[in-house]
Amino acid sequence: MSTTSLPGSVPGRSRAVRDGVENRLRELMNADWSPDGKLPTERELALELGVSRTTVRQVLDDLERAGLVVRRRGRAGGTFVVKSRVDLDFGHLAGIPSYLRAQGFRPGAHVVSARILPAAPATVRALGLAPGALVHDVIRIRLADEVRISMEHARFSVDLFPDLLSHPLDGSVYEVMATKFGRVPQKAVEHLVAVLADETQAESLGINVGDPLMAIERVTYAEDGTPLEHSSDLFRGDRTRVIAWAFGDPSAADNALKP
Repeated sequence: MSTTSLPGSVPGRSRAVRDGVENRLRELMNADWSPDGKLPTERELALELGVSRTTVRQVLDDLERAGLVVRRRGRAGGTFVVKSRVDLDFGHLAGIPSYLRAQGFRPGAHVVSARILPAAPATVRALGLAPGALVHDVIRIRLADEVRISMEHARFSVDLFPDLLSHPLDGSVYEVMATKFGRVPQKAVEHLVAVLADETQAESLGINVGDPLMAIERVTYAEDGTPLEHSSDLFRGDRTRVIAWAFGDPSAADNALKP
């Protein structure tokens, strides 16, 4: 990698110096010089940019909080550039881990809470439950290469999945539903709307208040039409992209739009 120092830069913590270091690092991150996306060490970057390691570390901290780089420990560790957005294909029903692995990401999840609660009215309607019926209420943060990409809030009928919470919830719940309970998700109805992150959502996802989110409400069904899941998910707009397949006769669609 060629050496390109920042003109007039000196070790320090001034905003101007840090901005210059960040701009240069973003240029490196967008280049194709490293197949595995690994950045040079803090020492190497400090020498190349003519600044202190402290300044480099502060800028890398900012980039990590923004979800642009991830740090890994160990012999094969270092600072790595985060891959581009995760594609969410609405034409294919699968758990998020499957999406991530298929696109070369390393999936992960953090379970925020897992409780048994009376179903809220919206869940009662979505799952066809009796008022007051109990559901497993699970909130998780999804990770792609250790970067938070979504917050999931899913509800499952306790009658259909009695001991669901005793099974691992940091992977694909769809796999648990199929292998442990014989309930295979076959189709889903999903509604998508753009929203802005509030304070709680921003803190949970490591973003700023007001950043864009994709809110997806989903009801998943078994082959016989039994509702299996009612989920309200929030995906980071800067880390995910929705793909939707459409088929049919364009002329028929045009006629359907006519008054």
